[in-house]
Amino acid sequence: MTHQEPSPADLAAAVAAECERLGLSVSSDSVPRLAAYAASLWSWNERLNLTRHTDVEKFVSRDVADAVAIAPHLETGAHVLDVGTGGGVPGVLLAILRPDLRVELCDSVGKRARAVREIVREIGLTIPVHEGAAQRLVAAATEAGERGGRPGRFDVLVVRAVAPLLKLLGWFEPLCDAYGRMLIVKGPRWEEEKGEARHHGFVKKVGVRRIAAWPIRGSDNESVLLEVKRREPA
Repeated sequence: MTHQEPSPADLAAAVAAECERLGLSVSSDSVPRLAAYAASLWSWNERLNLTRHTDVEKFVSRDVADAVAIAPHLETGAHVLDVGTGGGVPGVLLAILRPDLRVELCDSVGKRARAVREIVREIGLTIPVHEGAAQRLVAAATEAGERGGRPGRFDVLVVRAVAPLLKLLGWFEPLCDAYGRMLIVKGPRWEEEKGEARHHGFVKKVGVRRIAAWPIRGSDNESVLLEVKRREPA
């Protein structure tokens, strides 16, 4: 007996039901596109390892839940860069949940970036997907904006499951004048990571604070959202 993929309507219904079960606030307009993204992501995942969340329950409880938690902390119309997007989380989901945002995606692994570019195209979104280091992209966007006499920099960098805080600050603290804020999804070790970063001389130019927390389904732990922002001169 061959495996039969669920129809788009059935998958959308399953996503909606799981969102409701978990108490996630997702508009009915977003659900079909969330389902389309999941279907495309899972199809590409058979060729390229993009995600471990390959069923509706994991997709909603981890990926959608993280995006829902981040979304309220983004200003209307914000220019957002998803750093190390992997399979498109959370950037693609934020673009679906918040159509007002200007979302761009970046991954240093070319084959992942190219796969996500195809996923975005398949589900009908127009989101730039960049290959290469996000640090160069952040600096280049700011320089282009300055040359053009208009704001070119990113308002928010969004980071999930990319690197320890020490490494992230090593990359982005020197660029803290080139973006507004960085929002980082972390797990229960975030305080330990913050202490390690402080020990190595970071968090001098930037402040790091927890601004949100939500449960990791199926465990006793929680995810947290850290805000990294340039310290104002005394």
